[in-house]
Amino acid sequence: MQDTPISKTQLLVMSAAAGICVANIYYNQPILKDIAHDFSVSESHAGILSVLAQAGYGLGLFFITPLGDKVNRKKLILLLQLILVGTLVGTTFVQNFFWVSVFSLLIGLLSVAAQVILPLAASMDSVNRGRNVGIIITGILVGILAARVFSGLIAEWANWRWVYGISSVMVMLGALTFQFTIPDRKQVMFEGNYIQLLGSALQQFKRFTLLRRTALLGGLAFGIFCSFWTTLTFHLSGAPFNFGTDIIGLFGILAIGGAMIAPLVGKLADKGDPARSQAISISLVLISILLVMAMPESVVAFIITVLLLDVGVQATQVTNIATIYTLDATAHSRINTAYMTTYFIGGALGTFVGIRCWDAGGWPVVTWQLLLWCVACLVIAVWGLRKKA
Repeated sequence: MQDTPISKTQLLVMSAAAGICVANIYYNQPILKDIAHDFSVSESHAGILSVLAQAGYGLGLFFITPLGDKVNRKKLILLLQLILVGTLVGTTFVQNFFWVSVFSLLIGLLSVAAQVILPLAASMDSVNRGRNVGIIITGILVGILAARVFSGLIAEWANWRWVYGISSVMVMLGALTFQFTIPDRKQVMFEGNYIQLLGSALQQFKRFTLLRRTALLGGLAFGIFCSFWTTLTFHLSGAPFNFGTDIIGLFGILAIGGAMIAPLVGKLADKGDPARSQAISISLVLISILLVMAMPESVVAFIITVLLLDVGVQATQVTNIATIYTLDATAHSRINTAYMTTYFIGGALGTFVGIRCWDAGGWPVVTWQLLLWCVACLVIAVWGLRKKA
């Protein structure tokens, strides 16, 4: 029963539920200017909402997702979704910047339901683990990228508050579908207490050199991703582009093309060479950054960069996840916690550094720091190749 193949319908439901949850972290990125205007704060001040949402996600990854090895994963996912609905409703009606900041942190914290779904899918079918993980990650990535399109369009034609109101309905529908489609699965439960569970999650770093290297690579790559997308909003809204939030959001449609390769990469990870895949994918990211450094005022350059950067980052992520789930099937949630906490700390740090670089010198300074992050990624990927050799 534990290893019964997942049906296509179940995979679709899990993928959609994960994407709907995680999208909430990124709704604020194209609408930061609108939120700043509504609460009479600066753009850089409003940018802290992105940092808080990602920091909340990182906290949830460490303090909540390990519970997937100790309690029923399905019940944990549903509980997180229901509390998230309430938080989104609160955000819809919030009246000051302090409370929208608090709700941003809570939204990130509760959106980790997506990271309980991921190990659930990985544990249900070990033979097709890479493929299944790839499909769930596709849902997560489409959620991340479509979030920008959705929020940009809604904010342009209605109001930024509608973004969160509509999302609360979507999360509720996702929870109901999950309840009636996904069966309970038996799992090996961690027998210690909660503190021991958290300690065990940290112990996974000590157990596996591969996890340490992969987590560092993933965190740096996601830092590039978040830094780029957060500052891209500011760059495209100013001269010479002067795009509105609806046009900026449409760049997310281009990026969804990168997410579509995730299942293919997952299949390759089931039987391929992860270290080589990591090196190739990071090389694509490097090329994308060099392109916008050379042509910072070219729309075509940004279109190509969005495609290359997202393909590179998402391919790295799928390879990393498929690889770490081969380490210990009885500790999937704790291994996922160790990896994804590092991953989203990298994302929060990338967002924070990106905003500070934008304040310090605009787009030129932003791209130089992106290049430095990318070089660090390439060093780690090449190190992985040498270890394998």
